[in-house]
Amino acid sequence: MLDLLPHFSDEGTLARVIPGFRPRPQQLEMAQAIARAIHGNRLLVAEAGTGTGKTFAYLVPALLSGGKVIVSTGTKTLQDQLFHRDLPAVRKALKVPVSVALLKGRQNYACHYHIARAQLEGRFLNREDAAHIRTIARWLLHTQTGDKSKCAGVPEDSTVWLAATSTRDNCLGQECPNAKECFVMAARRAAQEADVVVVNHHLFFADVMLRDEGMGELLPACNTVIFDEAHQLPETASMFFGDSVSTGQMLDLARDTRHEVLASARDFLPLQEATRTLEKAAKDLRLAIPGENARLSFDQVADRAGFGSALDGVEAELEHFVQLAESQAERSEGLEKCWQRATEIHERLMNWRRLNQPDSIRWVEVFSQSATLNTTPLRVAKIFRKQVEGNAKSWIFASATLAVGKSFGHYCGELGLDALDPAPETGIWGSPFEYGEQAMLYAPDNMPDPNSPAYLDAVLEAAVPVIRAAQGRTFVLCTSLRAMKTLHEGLEARFHRLALDFPLLIQGQASRSELLERFRQLGNAVLVASQSFWEGVDVPGDALSVVIIDKLPFSPPDDPVLKARVSWLEKQGRNPFMEYQLPRAVISMKQGAGRLIRSERDRGVLMVCDPRMITKPYGRRVWQSLPPMRRTRVEDEVCRFLGTLPPPAVLAD
Repeated sequence: MLDLLPHFSDEGTLARVIPGFRPRPQQLEMAQAIARAIHGNRLLVAEAGTGTGKTFAYLVPALLSGGKVIVSTGTKTLQDQLFHRDLPAVRKALKVPVSVALLKGRQNYACHYHIARAQLEGRFLNREDAAHIRTIARWLLHTQTGDKSKCAGVPEDSTVWLAATSTRDNCLGQECPNAKECFVMAARRAAQEADVVVVNHHLFFADVMLRDEGMGELLPACNTVIFDEAHQLPETASMFFGDSVSTGQMLDLARDTRHEVLASARDFLPLQEATRTLEKAAKDLRLAIPGENARLSFDQVADRAGFGSALDGVEAELEHFVQLAESQAERSEGLEKCWQRATEIHERLMNWRRLNQPDSIRWVEVFSQSATLNTTPLRVAKIFRKQVEGNAKSWIFASATLAVGKSFGHYCGELGLDALDPAPETGIWGSPFEYGEQAMLYAPDNMPDPNSPAYLDAVLEAAVPVIRAAQGRTFVLCTSLRAMKTLHEGLEARFHRLALDFPLLIQGQASRSELLERFRQLGNAVLVASQSFWEGVDVPGDALSVVIIDKLPFSPPDDPVLKARVSWLEKQGRNPFMEYQLPRAVISMKQGAGRLIRSERDRGVLMVCDPRMITKPYGRRVWQSLPPMRRTRVEDEVCRFLGTLPPPAVLAD
């Protein structure tokens, strides 16, 4: 076995190369456990508290293992951090000659073919997009990777990237005239040849499901798979082991086919006309589904007047479209690809309509301009376990939030790891931070029931004195968009009435990275946000001193997937609340709480407004899973604690 102490000690290899590195016993112990798992081709489920340094704990034994390693992360941001910062630092410290590669989904790479086509068509929604496509075309001449995050001057969320990148549906593959210079294929070749490959969970499951041609070669070739932010895996697996078809895919198909017809089959008018009728049928289907930004069960939409006829209409148009596209497919690679896409979309729609499986659920997600028809497995345990059993390698699952209390039963059960033989090894390495000194857990007294109409007003009344004592410097994390908007409006009114000059930010007014940068620079801001800020957000230092959580983060009871899983568990004679809903809420709660203390010097207050954490028997499982902060229900104690914090460093504009 490897002796890792020389790498993690005061005078070790990491300390000599990495500025600010300090030894942590928890980090060394975790690294040793991972090294044993890799050496023995075993499975390890590891929870590492905030500040443990789990990244170095898995990178050191991984790079020293001598085998091919896949590191899968939860987000592209963490991917970039690993590849551009952490991996080079550890490789330099260890002096190991390992090759590394970064592999993202194809939507992250500029596409020569689609950029040329977009310039030729010149159909843009605004002047900004037209300027952006010219910037991308110039950048294309000298970029080595085609990674859109490196294209200065064009934001990653710009709508023009939809025209400048490919999708699995519209990629021409080896038939593309630009195949030899394709950035996606170059990235895949580099990944297949590298010793260490950094992907994200979505791409990992795309590889598993063979949804991208040529991508299924990564997993069989590796010796070790490491999942960072592994708590996200059950949800990601549910998405990939299910299926979906959307009106957006139909509209894209119609648009792309119209372009190919004009280029290669201008004389065949029936297909041109079919693109327009398909567009109308897809839009009619969206209009037949009520609401927007909502998740609806099949039963909720099936009985709605007009839905059945709209579904019949789009199915008939797709069937007719497939026949017409097939008749012209030999005239160009692009038309052949459109025919194949139409066939696949039609088959997915038919499968969704015919589904009658007790272990899957049909449901619909609606947005302002589109609708998606989804099929989701009620459990992914058997499917995921099959992947693990079918690949003799070491599997490492690491996150700051996997256990409920000290138990990994819920997590292992969701992924089917509890049925493996031998059973997975598990370990919890607590945070090195002194939570008893650095942090306080505040549950305000006399809060009404969370379902009361007066609840959000009570949250505001309890929150303002704490925000004032902290001189801003607060995250308000909400469990719904409705609560987020209500609390933002209420804080705005109260700040005005009380003449509190704290900058007030809200999720959605800019990208997440831009909002975080503004929050850090302002130094005394209050940010009101929803789900996307509960995890993966790092604000160390004085800019963040309070995290306020409005409610325990239970999934909405009317969510169609949740309702189906609850019903399935009830039919098994099990307790869905204790076995499924509560453990998930605890893991989410730990993620939100993890935003507060990010370094040894941080101090702050976690304020949980929901009285159920105190009044309900299950509340004990919630607060006992949180870091060991001092606890209080007294507002004055919180204000005194916050009064000892250093004043905010407010930066001038």
